[in-house]
Amino acid sequence: MSRSGHTISRENGGHLIVRVADAADGQTLARLAALDSAPELVGPTLVAEIDGEAAAALPIAGGSAVADPFRHTSAAVELLELRAAQIRGQARRAAPPASYRERLRAFIRVPRTVSPR
Repeated sequence: MSRSGHTISRENGGHLIVRVADAADGQTLARLAALDSAPELVGPTLVAEIDGEAAAALPIAGGSAVADPFRHTSAAVELLELRAAQIRGQARRAAPPASYRERLRAFIRVPRTVSPR
């Protein structure tokens, strides 16, 4: 597949790619959920491909992964969890909480006077 993602070479010569799922992955995600006897994933999702075939998926917002039970996917799921945590952390840093922004605005608006000593 030519979709972008982070590729990791494995010891056995294969490749693992972690990428964000797109609209074309709908059937693949449904297949993984069915194989894992789990509900279909909702929302933005990460997919782990092993040697070009989707083997596991995880919602970025959190939740349980779905994985092909006929493949060794524990390392792929761990990487999906790590990447999802990184993405969630970036989203939190990108927009400070409203209370922080309000305090910052109040600090900027209030003129500070310097009292003579």
